[in-house]
Amino acid sequence: MKHLLNPEHFQRVLIGTILLIPLLLYGCGAEETGSGTAESGTEDASGNLPFSAVNIDQSDNGISSDPEVESREFSNSIENSRRNAITNAVESASASVVSIMATEPVRQLNPQDEFFRYFFGGQMPRENSSMGSGFLISEDGLIVTNQHVVGTNPSEIMVSTIDGKTYPAELIGVDELTDIALIRIETEEPMPYTEFADSDEVIVGEWAIALGNPFGLFDDGNPTVTVGVISATNRDFRPDPNNPRVYIDMIQTDAAINRGNSGGPLLNSSGDIIGMNTFIYTGGTSAGFVGLSFAIPSNRIERIINQLLTTGVVMLDYDPGMEFTSMTEQLIYRYRLPYVHGLLVTGVNRGGPAFDSGIMPGDVIVKIGEERVVSEMHAWALLRDFEVGDTMRVELIREYELFETDISLRQKVSASK
Repeated sequence: MKHLLNPEHFQRVLIGTILLIPLLLYGCGAEETGSGTAESGTEDASGNLPFSAVNIDQSDNGISSDPEVESREFSNSIENSRRNAITNAVESASASVVSIMATEPVRQLNPQDEFFRYFFGGQMPRENSSMGSGFLISEDGLIVTNQHVVGTNPSEIMVSTIDGKTYPAELIGVDELTDIALIRIETEEPMPYTEFADSDEVIVGEWAIALGNPFGLFDDGNPTVTVGVISATNRDFRPDPNNPRVYIDMIQTDAAINRGNSGGPLLNSSGDIIGMNTFIYTGGTSAGFVGLSFAIPSNRIERIINQLLTTGVVMLDYDPGMEFTSMTEQLIYRYRLPYVHGLLVTGVNRGGPAFDSGIMPGDVIVKIGEERVVSEMHAWALLRDFEVGDTMRVELIREYELFETDISLRQKVSASK
């Protein structure tokens, strides 16, 4: 009796059947999912489009196949990327920046002097004009600038705003020691202004944005913008005996500062004022910007202008209770004092704060607070950072030994009549 199916043929049939079972099951599942899938032939069992470079729905990904739409969307993307923290800060603060032109009488010269006749041809110069920048700090027209921009006793101050208007300004007060001046313009409309930030929170390496009027370019209606980073903080400069100004705790930046930028604001990336652009350091290499610019910190500006707004001058509301003078070589050799920079205490008021702290005539003060003191002018600048109720740490040398003491500052007592 013959077999109807030989073993080899049976094996091939069995293998073919096993391979067909998954295909049959897939077909049944596809029919159960709905006729839409079977008819279209473009969706899988889950209802999703099969992966195909031809069949991708680009509109779902925000990309259009229309070339004009693609070009417009690309242009919008580029336009949006141009706006950043710096452009936003400039936009918010530019309206508060002003240009300042100050006129001050010059020192009267002798018309008979040979120097005068040679350089001025017998015509006496009557006024000297200076130009700089400033910024509004209140809607009623208060403006902060450098003292060296407006001078000590200007005969006229004119302020120009970015909308092309010009105003005469009144001098509220100046402090030559810190190089800060406060002026005011009269206006019926509220003025745009920028607020101060806490300069103690400045971070080395963060963006620094300088606005101002270098070389008188403000005539086009907008301040000049330069950008850099905060290079350093707490920079002190040894007082020049020929210069009454003292610069301490300065902010250093590599944002370009040039002639006419003095008095303009230095902003952070939030558009707030962290300092006032004041001077550049050239290192004797040139008269222009070389990457070293310095600004008076905002906290110091606020302390000074609060006093200028109240009294027009900066005065200590306390009496340290001692008198002192700068150390000189003559004093060192005469009294055999230590050869150091500092202050020689020449007198102490009995019952005053210095007397209570143990300071005596002949002591040499070398440090006030956290700062090394190098001259009398420098000392008065440092004393401006303290007020009634503060405790001032002082380091001094007595008989070649270093001591520390605390001076408790109290309200100044008016002299009795």
